[in-house]
Amino acid sequence: MKAWRFVRSWRWSGYLALTIVFAIACVLLANWQLARRAEAVAANTKVEQNYDSTPVAIDSLLPTLDAFRPSDEWRQVLLHGTYERDQQLLVRTRPLGGNPGFEVLVPFRLPNGNVFVVDRGWVPVGNDQDSPDAVPAAPAGDVTVVVRLKPGESRVPGRSAPPGQIATIELDDIRSQLGEPSYTGAYGLMVSENPAPPTRPTALPKPAIDEGPHLSYAFQWLVFAILGFVALGWAVRQEYRVVNSEDPAEKERARAREKRRSARTPSDAEIEDELVDRAHRTGV
Repeated sequence: MKAWRFVRSWRWSGYLALTIVFAIACVLLANWQLARRAEAVAANTKVEQNYDSTPVAIDSLLPTLDAFRPSDEWRQVLLHGTYERDQQLLVRTRPLGGNPGFEVLVPFRLPNGNVFVVDRGWVPVGNDQDSPDAVPAAPAGDVTVVVRLKPGESRVPGRSAPPGQIATIELDDIRSQLGEPSYTGAYGLMVSENPAPPTRPTALPKPAIDEGPHLSYAFQWLVFAILGFVALGWAVRQEYRVVNSEDPAEKERARAREKRRSARTPSDAEIEDELVDRAHRTGV
């Protein structure tokens, strides 16, 4: 065991500690990737279960103005009322298919006087200005609208917008702008309107069902953790050979390793002969 005494030095203890810290970091990163995969799977499950659900009355899912259950995301809700067309808002910085544009929000007044925010879809940015060239108008009068529920977005500090536009769908801010009782737990992505207008904003696409590469990334981090210890073992073995280079047994093992390498590596003469033989076979 004296031949391995060097591994008990402070230097090798430090290497071991660094390897352990590296392995712990890799395991934590693997767990983070697994958690992200779990989030993606949960989001995919909600889309699969709720996206094509039967529309229900809004009060059955949103009994109060600030109510919303995350499990109800994408569920369809049936609304009856009128659009507040003069209070339309445009949400800035909403690309679609690689093109810049806006989402069109129109407050929808229900028979009880409460207001629900409807996202009617997407319009492109204008050709000559930072606003749409045209926005298809919401239908006037009594309308029946089907929407899919979405939770409100967070406020982005420092991001502003010109009049008639907003930086994010922060429902409390929208309620403050409207100055009326409004739903702040969720808004709705429009599915259909009856009566339907001649044109409407571009419908937002269905979310892609994709877990992402999180599982493979988690596996890679675990492999890295193992490779850290493999590398440490290799370094220990290399130093053992250097420290014990004068030991007769180690000298014998070194000669054996050199013979194996020589057997695997052809000599220059062998390489030259192989090239000549190949030339004769191919007629070159």
